[in-house]
Amino acid sequence: MTARPSPTTAPTDGRSAPGPSDSVNRLRPRRSCLAVPGSNPRFLEKAQGLPADQVFLDLEDACAPLAKPEARHTIVKFLNEGDWTGKTRVVRVNDWTTEWTYRDVVTVVEGAGQNLDCIMLPKVQTADQVVALDLLLTQIEKTMGFEVGKIGIEAQIENARGLNNVNAIAEASRRVETIIFGPADFMASINMKSLVVGEQPPGYPADAYHFILMKILMAARANDLQAIDGPYLQIKNVDGYREVAGRAAALGFDGKWVLHPGQVEAANEVFSPSQEDFDHAELILDAYEYCTSEAGGKKGSAMLGDEMIDEASRKMALVISGKGRAAGMTRTSKFEAPEA
Repeated sequence: MTARPSPTTAPTDGRSAPGPSDSVNRLRPRRSCLAVPGSNPRFLEKAQGLPADQVFLDLEDACAPLAKPEARHTIVKFLNEGDWTGKTRVVRVNDWTTEWTYRDVVTVVEGAGQNLDCIMLPKVQTADQVVALDLLLTQIEKTMGFEVGKIGIEAQIENARGLNNVNAIAEASRRVETIIFGPADFMASINMKSLVVGEQPPGYPADAYHFILMKILMAARANDLQAIDGPYLQIKNVDGYREVAGRAAALGFDGKWVLHPGQVEAANEVFSPSQEDFDHAELILDAYEYCTSEAGGKKGSAMLGDEMIDEASRKMALVISGKGRAAGMTRTSKFEAPEA
C-alpha cells in the first residue's frame, strides 16, 4: 500500500507572512490541554509527568497581578530545564488590553523560545490582535536567531466581538494553530443566565452552545486549524466533564482543556476514536486503495463486507484514521484483497 497523506500537514493556503517552516507540525495532538499556573513550581513539576497531549503554562487568570513578573521567569526556567517529552508546550500570556502582554511575550520567548511551541493569546477580539502578536514574535525570533515563524499562536475566543470576527482571526496569520472557546468569560460577556461554566443555562431546552461551537469549528476547519473546547470547572465531576467533552467531540472538535489531573484520562478517551472505529477506518482506506488500483479493477467503489465504500467513505475514514494515529493507536485488523 502507498503512504497516505499525513493528517498533520501544515496549511498551504498562503496566509500572511511570516510563514513557518514546512517542517513545523501545526496539527499536533491536543486531545487534553492541561492548564498549569505559571506561578506554582509544584504544579509545573507535576504536570511534566501527566499524560496530557498539551500543557499550557498560564500567566493570565491563574496568576495574581503581583505574581506575574516572577511567574514569567519561573516559566522560562521550567521550559528550559523540565522534561516535556511528548507534550506540546504552550504559554498563555495576558490579553492585549492589559499592561502585561508585551513583557510576557518578550521575557518568555527570549528566555525559552527554543523550547516553546506556541503562545496562547486570550480574549482575542480582532484579527489585528493576532497580527500584532505575530509581528512581535517575528522581531524576537530575528533578534535571538530563532527560526522565524516556528512559534505558533493559539487564539482564544471569549466574547461576542471575538466570535463575530472569528473567521478573520483564523485567517490573520500562518502562525495560528488553534481556535479555542473560552466559556466562562463568554458566558459573562453575553449575560448568560448560569454560574456553572460549560453547563446548559436553566430555562433553555436546547443546546445553548451549539451555535458558538459550530461557528468556531467552521472558522478553524476553513483554515486547516484545530478547534479546542474550553474548561469544565467542576473538576471532581468527571462524568459531567465527559458529557460536556462528548458534545464537542461529536461535532468534530480536536480536544478540550483540563484543569485537574483527574480530567486528563477522560479527555484523551473522549477525543480518541474507539479501537473498533479506528480499525474500520483503516480497512476502508486499504479497501478503497485496492479497488481503485490496477489490481483491484480500477473501480470507483467497492464492497467492504456489507458496506459500499467510495471516495466519500475514504475522506470520512481519513478523519478517524488521523485522530487514531495522532493518539498513538495501532490497528488490530488486516485487509485482505478478495480472491479474483
